[in-house]
Amino acid sequence: MNTELTPSLAKQSGRKSSVRLKLKRFLLDIKRDSFAYFFSAPFLICFLLFIVIPVIMAATLGFTSYDGFGKLHFIGVDNYIALFTQDIIFLTKAIPNTFLFALIVGPGGYLLSFAFAWLIHQLPMKIRDYYTLAFYAPSMAGGVALTVVWIAAFSGDRVGYFNNFLLGMGWIDSPVIWLQDPKYLLKIMIVVSLWTSFSVGFLAMLAGLQTVNRELYEAGRIDGITSRLQEVFYITIPSMKPQMLFSAVMSIVGTLKAGGISTQLTGMPITPSYSGHLIINHIDDYAFIRFELGYASAVSVMLLIFSYFAMRFATRLFGSKEEL
Repeated sequence: MNTELTPSLAKQSGRKSSVRLKLKRFLLDIKRDSFAYFFSAPFLICFLLFIVIPVIMAATLGFTSYDGFGKLHFIGVDNYIALFTQDIIFLTKAIPNTFLFALIVGPGGYLLSFAFAWLIHQLPMKIRDYYTLAFYAPSMAGGVALTVVWIAAFSGDRVGYFNNFLLGMGWIDSPVIWLQDPKYLLKIMIVVSLWTSFSVGFLAMLAGLQTVNRELYEAGRIDGITSRLQEVFYITIPSMKPQMLFSAVMSIVGTLKAGGISTQLTGMPITPSYSGHLIINHIDDYAFIRFELGYASAVSVMLLIFSYFAMRFATRLFGSKEEL
């Protein structure tokens, strides 16, 4: 009996000693690098308070029924079952609209950012900053530009810029109520999002273009590269993969959280016939209008999962082998 237990006890004691040894090494490493931890502590604390804890709370609330005032009621996976079996708006409006919006605005804005960053990089240094500011300014204006420029442009009366132009050309007989028509709202949201897509990712690409070693282009010409397009594919893009990855991640995040565009354009929390209803609008609807915080948390967890897989795809495209 004792001979059978002895190897098991020896194995358990060996595991405990291994854990103690690893813990001791970890504490020694912290003590040795305490100066570095001191400087990184503000970021780590903010990351814990505003990222880690909210995500854990959202994941926990997704398994409850909670209105923000009463007690929490644990209901298991009922919110997720209802989300994919009973929520018609989520299945027929929020998901299709979000994926259509993301498939056009995400890659479209990303490609436009790279194309214009590359074109600006070809300009002389004296005027390069002016063009950079001109393209970056719409992303800084944000809601102000949406409420002033685009609402005036797509106003539903004859004074609206777009209606005025079409009426003057004789292409329409009466003004079109662009922002209230379900046929046009999502298309207008896509156009506006592309206009504001030149944000931090655009600046990262512009900075990445300036870090490419010019000697690589000379070596490429010796090896047989004959056009600027070949230089872009074989030299420029491989040389600035970190900036391309950062821009892709920022594009994904910006696209999936872009629900405020529909609210700012229409002035309503819920768009006509849910035509501009994205997943983030669905979260706002249940969280701040219906006060079903548990259900809204379940939807936000699904959005987080979608974002994670989209970022993994971007990492596969532009990440290094160590990041995969």
